[in-house]
Amino acid sequence: GSGDGQGQILQRFPEKDWEDNPFPQGIELFCQPSGWQLFTERNPPTFFVAVLTDINSERHYCACFTFWEAVESAQPQSHPRNGEEKEEEEPSSPVQPAQLFAPKSLVLVSRLDHAEVFRNSLGLIYTIYVDGLSVSLENVIGNLLTCTIPITGGAQ
Repeated sequence: GSGDGQGQILQRFPEKDWEDNPFPQGIELFCQPSGWQLFTERNPPTFFVAVLTDINSERHYCACFTFWEAVESAQPQSHPRNGEEKEEEEPSSPVQPAQLFAPKSLVLVSRLDHAEVFRNSLGLIYTIYVDGLSVSLENVIGNLLTCTIPITGGAQ
């Protein structure tokens, strides 16, 4: 097609909304402000933080780390027309489509404004995912959520 698509949430933590902090609806729209498009080249990873304000005027910091993954496409095959059989076995050489890359985003939503901590946390999750390490992402995320972050000018 045109290479345009729509974002889709593949996995989230926590899986169910917390009463005091519901999951932001439409978060996939903030991950790719220019739209979900396929590219012919793998772009370098990007990071940005958007600030979402809820109905109670509370800020939610939405940190987005986006990287590009190769998209598996169906390979064109040579088939005889009208059910006719080929007379001899010829090596077929269909034109190979260009490799396409789709964006994939890791998103962290917080009421705290700690962009560098968000970047480092999402970078760690990305590294574990890309390197295919045999570490449960659920455990990594659980460990990240239990970290103590010092408040500026205050006690930990």
